[in-house]
Amino acid sequence: MRSLTLKLTLAFLLVGLIGSLLVALIVGLRTRSEVDLFLSVRDRTILLNALRSYHQANGGWEGVEQLLERTAPLDFYSRNLILADTNGVVVYGRRPYLPGRRLSRGVLARAEPLRSDGNIIGYFFFVGPPPLPILNDPRWAAEAALLQRLTAATVLSAMGATVVALIVGIVLARTLTRPIRELTAATRAMAQGRLDQRVTVRSRDEIGELAQAFNQMSADLGRAIQARRQMTADLAHDLRTPLSIMRGYTEGLRDGRINGSPRIYQIMHGEVEHLQRLIDDLRLLSLADAGALSLNRRAVDPRALLERAALAHMVQVESRGPTIRVEASDSLPAVWVDTDRMAQVLNNLLANALRHTQEGEIVLAAREAENRRIIIDVRDTGSGIAPEDLPHIFERFYRADPARTRESGQSAGLGLAIAKAIVEAHGGSISVTSTVGIGTTFTITLPVAPASETCTEPQTTSHTGVHLSHP
Repeated sequence: MRSLTLKLTLAFLLVGLIGSLLVALIVGLRTRSEVDLFLSVRDRTILLNALRSYHQANGGWEGVEQLLERTAPLDFYSRNLILADTNGVVVYGRRPYLPGRRLSRGVLARAEPLRSDGNIIGYFFFVGPPPLPILNDPRWAAEAALLQRLTAATVLSAMGATVVALIVGIVLARTLTRPIRELTAATRAMAQGRLDQRVTVRSRDEIGELAQAFNQMSADLGRAIQARRQMTADLAHDLRTPLSIMRGYTEGLRDGRINGSPRIYQIMHGEVEHLQRLIDDLRLLSLADAGALSLNRRAVDPRALLERAALAHMVQVESRGPTIRVEASDSLPAVWVDTDRMAQVLNNLLANALRHTQEGEIVLAAREAENRRIIIDVRDTGSGIAPEDLPHIFERFYRADPARTRESGQSAGLGLAIAKAIVEAHGGSISVTSTVGIGTTFTITLPVAPASETCTEPQTTSHTGVHLSHP
C-alpha cells in the first residue's frame, strides 16, 4: 500500500467506522437503559395503585399476597417488594423480611410511605435493584418493538455515518495529496533538467508553505543557473580580450611583421597583469564561497582605517575635481578586522566613487551603532545608480551597461562582489542606496573589537587634498 491517497482514505474510514460503532454502542446501551427505567417507573406506579385499591377495597392488607402473586404483571414487580402496615409489621416480603417481622426504626426510616387519600396506609421498599422487564415476554411486546426500531435506526445511522466518512475521507485525501503529486511531478521534471517549474499554491497551511518554498527554490535555482551561465560568458569574454591582444602581438613578433619595443612589451605586461588580477579575484571569491578566506584580524581604529584609504587616493584626488573628507570621532571603539582586506574594500569603493564623481566631494564617515557595531559610510555626489541596477550591484561580473567593454585599467565587474564577500567574512554587512544625479552611499557594518584587544593601528596625518574633520 504505497498510495498516500489510499492510506489517508482508509485512515478517515477507520476513524469514521470506530466513531460510528462507539456512538451506536453507547446510544444502544443508553436507549435500553432508559426504556428499562421507563417501564420500571411505569409498572411501579401500576403496582402502587393496585395496592391502594386493594387496601381501600378490603380495609387492610390481609390476603394481599394472593393479589401480588397471581396478577400479571404484579407478580413480576412484586418479587423484591417489601410491604409493611402502619405499625411497621411486614405483611408481604422476602428473606430476610418475612411476613410478621417488625421493621427496625432505621429500616422504616428508609422505606417510602404508601398514601391513600392523603393518609399513610403502609410502608414499602425494594430489596436490591428493581427488577427489569424481560422484553421477550409477550407482556412487553410493544416495548420490545419500540426498542428494536430504535436499535435499527441507530445501526442505520452508524452505517450512514460510515459512508459519509468514507466519502469525506476520499475528498480530503485527494485534496491533501493533489499538491503533493504536483510537487512530485515538478521535482521529477527539474531532475530531468527542466528548471522552470512552478506549482500552484492552493492553501495557506503547511502544504501551501511547502509549495511556496518549492517555487522560491525553483526561482532561486533558475537565477543561480542564469548567473552561472552569465558569469561563464563574462569570464570567457574577460579572458579572451587580453589573450587575443597578447596572441596578436606574439604572432606578429614570431612572423617578423612587427619589431619588439618597450611599448609593445609594456602592453603585453599590462595584459598579463590584468589576467593575474582576474585570477586572484576569482580565487578570493572561491575562498569566500567555501568559507576558507583567511583573515588576520586585529583591533583597528575606524578613523585611522578611513584616513589610510583617503590618503591612498591622494594623487587621484589632486588630478580630479572632487575632494575626500573623513568624518569620524577619535573616541570610536576599535573594529575587529583584517586591515589589508578592509583596505581593499574601501579602496574599491573609493575607486568607484572617483570614477563616477566629477565634482563635489566624497565622504568617508564612521559612527557607532547599537549591538556593538560600527557603521562606515562611503558617500559621493556622483552620477548615482539607476534603480533597476541597485538589486544587482553586488553580483559578479555585473555591469550597469552590458554593452560596455573593458576600458584600460578597469575591473572585470568583480570589485563589489569581492567587497561584499570580505565584509560578510568579517561578520558584517554592506548595502547601497543611490539617487540618479545626486549621489551614492555604500554602508558597511562591522563588529566592534573584543574588550580584551587594544587598538594597533597608528593615527595618520592629513595631507593636501584630503580634509579630515572631527565631529
